[in-house]
Amino acid sequence: MENTIIKKKAFAKKKFCRFCADPNIKIDYKNAELLKHFLNEKGMIVHRRQTGTCAYHQRQLTNAIKRARIMALLPFVAEVEIE
Repeated sequence: MENTIIKKKAFAKKKFCRFCADPNIKIDYKNAELLKHFLNEKGMIVHRRQTGTCAYHQRQLTNAIKRARIMALLPFVAEVEIE
């Protein structure tokens, strides 16, 4: 027999949509504190796979983040420190 390596996959905790779980949380472009959790350190929108958000709420989040950027509540790009 050949030397085969069997890798076991570690089961990650299933991600869930926080907006489906708690219907009291509303996605609004004026709520910049909520929207900041869905941006990475560069200011880019985090993928659905990483946040666990469902497709319906991810589309709402994307639109809200883009509106907040236009209204200058969120940055388009993260600030870079020049040394």
